[in-house]
Amino acid sequence: MYVTMDVTFLEFDHFYSSASPNSSLQGETPEEESNWSTFDWFKDIDIPSTEASGDSCQTQTDHMSPEVEVSESPPSPVLNDPSPENIIEVSSPISPDNNNNGDISVSYELPHRHNRGKPPKRYSPEEEDHRSRYPIANYVSMKDLSEPLKKFANELSSHSVPSNVEEAIEDPRWVQAMNEEMEALNKNATWTLVPLPKGKKPVGCKWVFSIKYKADGSIERYKARLVAKGFTQTYGVDYQETFSPVAKLSTVRVLLSLAVNLDWPLHQLDVKNAFLHGHLKEEIYMDIPPGYMPNYETKVVCKLQRSLYGLKQSPRAWFGRLNLAMKKYGFQQSNVDHTLFLKHRQGKVTALIVYVNDMIITGDDSEEIAKLQKQLATEFEMKNLGGLKYFLGIEVARSKKGIFLSQRKYILDLLSEVGLLDCKPVDTPIVQNHQLGEYPDQVPTNKGRYQRLVGKLIYLSHTRPDIAYAVSVVSQFMHNPSKDHMDAVIRIMWYLKSSPGKGLMFTKNNHVQVEGYTDADWAGDITNRKSTSGYFTFVGGNLVTWKSKKQKVVALSSAEVEFRGMTKGLCELLWLRRLLIEIGFAPNSAMNIFCDNKSAIEIAHNPVQHDRTKHVEVDRHFIKQNLETKIIQFPFVKSEDQLADILTKAVCSRDFYNALDKLGIRDIYAPT
Repeated sequence: MYVTMDVTFLEFDHFYSSASPNSSLQGETPEEESNWSTFDWFKDIDIPSTEASGDSCQTQTDHMSPEVEVSESPPSPVLNDPSPENIIEVSSPISPDNNNNGDISVSYELPHRHNRGKPPKRYSPEEEDHRSRYPIANYVSMKDLSEPLKKFANELSSHSVPSNVEEAIEDPRWVQAMNEEMEALNKNATWTLVPLPKGKKPVGCKWVFSIKYKADGSIERYKARLVAKGFTQTYGVDYQETFSPVAKLSTVRVLLSLAVNLDWPLHQLDVKNAFLHGHLKEEIYMDIPPGYMPNYETKVVCKLQRSLYGLKQSPRAWFGRLNLAMKKYGFQQSNVDHTLFLKHRQGKVTALIVYVNDMIITGDDSEEIAKLQKQLATEFEMKNLGGLKYFLGIEVARSKKGIFLSQRKYILDLLSEVGLLDCKPVDTPIVQNHQLGEYPDQVPTNKGRYQRLVGKLIYLSHTRPDIAYAVSVVSQFMHNPSKDHMDAVIRIMWYLKSSPGKGLMFTKNNHVQVEGYTDADWAGDITNRKSTSGYFTFVGGNLVTWKSKKQKVVALSSAEVEFRGMTKGLCELLWLRRLLIEIGFAPNSAMNIFCDNKSAIEIAHNPVQHDRTKHVEVDRHFIKQNLETKIIQFPFVKSEDQLADILTKAVCSRDFYNALDKLGIRDIYAPT
């Protein structure tokens, strides 16, 4: 008898032995079936006898499972044990002919296999790293980091936060954080419990969890924040004005460049429950926080007395309170960035920039910095986080070589979320001559997923100018993405896999000069033939701002598109110049704008080629005015030395990495 994983075949037992001669079943009759064993080929088979090899049979039965019994009668086609993995050896008598004088017993041994009858394991988390052809450890390493920085990076990667209150209540640390938040809200008299008035609709709320780290990388505390669902508010009823300034990351990078060139300290502060310090003018009701139920039979709600995170008007109320406090301390609000507060004293400067409740203090006036920290502590409940380490999801590493910005954890979390942590990396974020556009026969893709991924990549580009052009291209199809557009997004992920720890390096160059690079690609969009322009700007030799954007109008020549690109770059340089003047470091020479188009440079200096420039007269006059006042100058640069070229088109890997090296983009996490 042969035993397989699924079917048992009995060679010498008649399959239709009980069938009638006139059976309608397909196959041989019992007489025909009994004659197959008399074929000549069957006579040549040497069938071993169990009587002639008793020792062998004994050895075989020693390996049998105790549940299996050797039967002396023909086995039934239906097995008592349906699991074939327990059947190692089966012996059955053979009766090819009813008139046979003797019985012949045959024995067949199947190879021992523990997983017989079970599906093979195709995935094992324990073996994932071993099986992966492109493990993430090949592209990110902490070998060259200092011990404090290594500890900090490991702490960021080894902890996760719950996504909902159901997960949080299973951990006593998060339960304690929720209780601390409730105590702070009660202490601040944020609300009062009242019955819900008729005609009023309460605002929902939810818990948001995060982990706060110390400067050495250790966990400071588990933080739970109660956030109102402001999207349920009604304009004109629950709120009026909502605008509140938010710090520009460009301003933060300028301050970092000044800090590394002038050896300024960087202090990070956090305001506890910042939005609770704002006062509400509207009458707003909110549901009871999840996980907390009052001991009342009637439905009660929270009548808000103070602003709360998530409300439409909360940011405005909080910033108004902070603005009054900073003016009381003698600080002036910047006109270039309204979240930047400056104070000049005895030729020294102190700067504070705020992003909601996260603050950075820097400058060369150590006495004023210490005084400001004490004043803020008396006005608000503050926490001194020490040196700048982690700001808005951006990792900051400072050493003698400079200041390094990266979003390593953000990239690894993104790759893990998308399921591309073991993907094969690529050298460039976008292919050359990609021909991406909108076509009538394009295959649609998941619009929501596409928008979420592109949104995450846009935020990532704050420290990754190498993906700026690719992200600019894919963001143009947010309204109607196709499969080809999604493939382009996935390729950006593949590129990020090759260097998740790459970021910006700010080095000490002993100057604070301002310069920029501008470039444009003429009629690069195959759908509407619009052009793409881009610029890089530097302060103190460090990259601080960049942009890659498709122009709004169709240009008629390459000179025209370069001219419009120069205008955008000039506007950015003028903004940086005004910012440095307010801080107290006005440029003492003309700012350089490097351009590789001689026609555009000639048009800027002289009113020539009137027919080709009359539709850009405003731009021409704007540039010429700044040239005449010696604010800017246009030195010519060769195309191979034009750094902004990677912001306007997809280039080959050689030119791409040459530009990144000149831009100061490094990877301190790269394996060596």
